[in-house]
This record gives sequence, C-alpha cells and structure tokens, in this order.
Amino acid sequence: MKSLNWKGYRIMAWVGQALLTILVIAAAVQGKWTNAFGLAVFLIASFVFVIQDDKLPTLFDFLFVLAALLNATGWVWDFFGMPGPYDEIVHGYTTFAITLALSFLVYGSMLNIFRNHTLLYLVTITSFGIAIGALWEVTEWSAGKILNTQVIESLDDTIIDLIMDSLGAGLAALISFWGLRNWINRNTNVSNSETNTYI
Repeated sequence: MKSLNWKGYRIMAWVGQALLTILVIAAAVQGKWTNAFGLAVFLIASFVFVIQDDKLPTLFDFLFVLAALLNATGWVWDFFGMPGPYDEIVHGYTTFAITLALSFLVYGSMLNIFRNHTLLYLVTITSFGIAIGALWEVTEWSAGKILNTQVIESLDDTIIDLIMDSLGAGLAALISFWGLRNWINRNTNVSNSETNTYI
C-alpha cells in the first residue's frame, strides 16, 4: 500500500480540481446557474483542502476532491434524481471524506490525549461525522425551500441518507485513527532524525 503522503495522490487531487473547474464552466455555459454555483462551492472547498500541504496527508486531499467530483457529477447530470443507489453511496462517501479530513485537522493535535482512549476517539469522530451529516440534511432542506425545488424526496430519503452518513462517519473514525497514528509516528521519526543530524 502507498503511504498516506504519496505524491500521486496530490497529482490526482489537482487533476480532480481541473475536472471540477471544467464542470463549473460547463454548467455556466448551459445556463444552469444554480448548478454552476453549487459546483463552484465544491471546487472552492476542495481547493482549500488541497492547499493544506503539510496539514493533511495527500491521501485525504484526494479522497475529499473525489467526494466533490461525485457530488458535482451528480448535480450536473442529475444522477441524484435517477433510480439506483447513487444518492445513498455519495451521501455515505461524502460524509466519510469530509469527516476524515476535518477530524484530522480538528482533532490531530489531541491524539496524545486519545492515544490511551481509542474508544473515546472513535466515538468522538463518529459523532462529529454524524453531526456533519445532519447539517448536510438541514442544508439540503434549506436549499429546497430557498430555491423552491425538491431536493429531499421524503422522510424515508432523509433517514436513509442519515444512515449512510453514520456508516461513512464510522468508517472515517477508524481510518482517521489509523491515519493520525501513522502521521504522528512519521512526524516523530522525522523530528528524531533531524535532532540526531544536528547533535
């Protein structure tokens, strides 16, 4: 398996940024201004993560950009409205990617506190991700009201989305814990080798 910081992930993230830019332009040319705006939000959010060079592993950058691309293609080609599990899969994956990246940024400095409390860390990150999923549902509901369009189909759709968000959050918690341990160990090894070099 490649390391968390393999350069190829960063290259793939930048390719994803280029594709998102093309999708924004395509939506604008088609006169779909709401889609263009939504895509631009995904583009900006993913760009912010990609430029966090030393704060996030490149793998997490790539996973976040991929989530933005999945959402963008769903909006542009209306995959969310088509029969099939696209909406559910993207919901779970997007919550996974956002939770993974944000948990790393928000809780990374607290890993030493959680080191001997693995269950506490996993519950904290999972809860964090579920909260992100709930906020996403509120955003979808608000967008439907403000834009006078049907974003949420039914209560069943919302519950299924929240279940997928919870699964994505749980997976993100596990991978976040693994990633933080590897990241801390890598940074500790680099610090020790630099110290040994200067002594």
